[in-house]
Amino acid sequence: MEAENENIRQRVTKDETTVGEPKTNHEDPENKTAKGRRPRRTAMAKRGVRSLAIAVALPLSLHLAAVAFLHSAHVASPKQPTWFRSLALEAIFVGLPALMGFCAWLFWADGGFHRKPTALAFFLSYLALSLAWDPIVFGLDAPWVGLVVSSTMLAALAWCRLIFKEVNPIAGDLVAASMVWALFLVCLNLKLLFW
Repeated sequence: MEAENENIRQRVTKDETTVGEPKTNHEDPENKTAKGRRPRRTAMAKRGVRSLAIAVALPLSLHLAAVAFLHSAHVASPKQPTWFRSLALEAIFVGLPALMGFCAWLFWADGGFHRKPTALAFFLSYLALSLAWDPIVFGLDAPWVGLVVSSTMLAALAWCRLIFKEVNPIAGDLVAASMVWALFLVCLNLKLLFW
């Protein structure tokens, strides 16, 4: 009886599978590319996280430095609203450029800066104008210049939104939050000038 059982049993070698088992990538000798995919994907993910960290940290650190160093230099002017230098508004001042960095990263990850290089100029002009607005309006007490800066910032964001939305609709929609902030700055400049 044992001899019959031995004849019925099938031997499965290393390269073969039984009838009911599916082949996996690491067992399939024909699929040689599966072995190298995991390390490549891991390396790409690490580069993606690193580039995301840089895209968010650079605008964030620039605006944090502006808040830290320029905050002590501002002397309250009679035209300056008392509520403007609150912690919540400074958090918005710092957070929205970080959000714009994230939007730019989403745009870049989809190859946007290669396909539409003018977007980089609009993005960098937004960052520069965003950094310049606070010292111009409250440091130099020049609300007319601040109105020009904030209006130009709003225009740069509008162009960023249009260009980003063509490549990555999510990035384009997220730019709208920064546009609301720039519109608020335009209104604030108008209030400082006329009321």
